[in-house]
Amino acid sequence: MDYLSEIDLEQPDVAAYFDELPLWSAPFGLFLLEHVPLRGRDTILDVGAGTGFLSMELAQRCGPESRVIAVDPWASALDRFRAKLAAHQVSNVEIREGTVEDVDLPADSVDLIVSNLGINNFEDPAAALRRCFHVAREGATILLTTNPIGHMVEFYEVFHQTLADVGRTDRADALHAQEAHRGTTESIHGLLQDAGFRVTATRENSFRLRYASGSALLRHYFIRVGFLGGWKSVLPPEAVEVTFKRLEANLNAYAAENGELALTIPMLCIEGTKGIRE
Repeated sequence: MDYLSEIDLEQPDVAAYFDELPLWSAPFGLFLLEHVPLRGRDTILDVGAGTGFLSMELAQRCGPESRVIAVDPWASALDRFRAKLAAHQVSNVEIREGTVEDVDLPADSVDLIVSNLGINNFEDPAAALRRCFHVAREGATILLTTNPIGHMVEFYEVFHQTLADVGRTDRADALHAQEAHRGTTESIHGLLQDAGFRVTATRENSFRLRYASGSALLRHYFIRVGFLGGWKSVLPPEAVEVTFKRLEANLNAYAAENGELALTIPMLCIEGTKGIRE
């Protein structure tokens, strides 16, 4: 089963060809860009910048007098980001390799903090947000986007049925845990508030990822990058191949019955501020 071979993000050639913009980051990033304040002289911190989609947009939309500090620990992605900055002649972005907890920025120095889909991937979200609060000026804005609990509900329903089909209901709790590691509106509010921010707006939206079949889904490049490893981790190694063979068949049956396999992706954009109250 060829699709069970995961794609290793640490391989330099993966970052060289990886483009998160069209499929996954763009809907969330456009959702954030619809609501982010655009001011010409701001210092902007992009936490989890990846290959640079959001940082480059903000640097260009806010103009050359703005300053964008892009932080990410993924070294090969940042190499690609640097090449894109040079090719597009964008000069007001500074790249910092590492986590936001490690970034060398003075207290009270940042006007706007953004993170597009970063919070699910922070090793310690509470520590990351405390650091964001430390470097934020009084009145600074923070905007986070994320895919909360409940995403791809159609897929997970079929996966749970598949576990029953192959006699692996003992792994149902593990699958629930794999679904539930994402945040909720309430949990993200709590993280921001515990860090010191005041939540000022919560916006919800959604989009769909559509596939002709389960076979198409499981072989899709981004699914193999972003999700396959987590789905396989639900199972003991000896059960992976037989379970995924049945999962593929069940997803194909779902697609045939419904005319396609459409996965619902809920989006959250949560905004906060430091200090100033209405």
